[in-house]
Amino acid sequence: MRETVSMTGMVLSSMPIGEYDKRLVILTREEGKITAFARGARRPKSSLLAASNPFVTGTFSLIPGRDSYSLVQAQVRDYFTELSAMLPGVYYGFYFLEFASYYGREGIDGTDTLNLLYLALKALVHEQPDARLVRRIYELRLMVINGEYAPDPAKMTQRTLNICRYIMEAPLTKLFQFTVDETVLAELEKVLDRHRTRVLDRRIKSLEILERFV
Repeated sequence: MRETVSMTGMVLSSMPIGEYDKRLVILTREEGKITAFARGARRPKSSLLAASNPFVTGTFSLIPGRDSYSLVQAQVRDYFTELSAMLPGVYYGFYFLEFASYYGREGIDGTDTLNLLYLALKALVHEQPDARLVRRIYELRLMVINGEYAPDPAKMTQRTLNICRYIMEAPLTKLFQFTVDETVLAELEKVLDRHRTRVLDRRIKSLEILERFV
């Protein structure tokens, strides 16, 4: 039997497999985005029942396989249960998970993306700043992490350009600690919508759902 490895991460998605199992996609600090199977996780008394859902964050004990992992235990840090009861906060949350999954790759360092995702979800739960701004901060910084954004000064006012530069360069712990007025936010939304449409090569399904409610 292969040795168990421990990874810190967050469950990005969870899909039923067979009668009792689940297929999880987990963003990990150590190995980027991985696939893991939680055997028996849908049984009522399973120790993996609560830990095999989207948003769950913690330390996962896994057995490596050829193309995936088997989840054997989880020490949960946060379930984000408050978010599931928030509208439209939960729609923002699922979009954040899917956007992280879009950029996720196996075998890379996922530290920055994982930390950004965690802080963005915490900002949604605390409702500070406004969820619209949280979304734009998250989008911009995630694209920066993946080398896909450079602001074009000719396409925005100086105030909005300054905000973009701050989001691109500030420590992650400082990202969600400011607000902007409606004029700057509206311009930031337009700039990022154009850029996201240009660089992404497929639709983000959860974004379509989010935009129906906001």
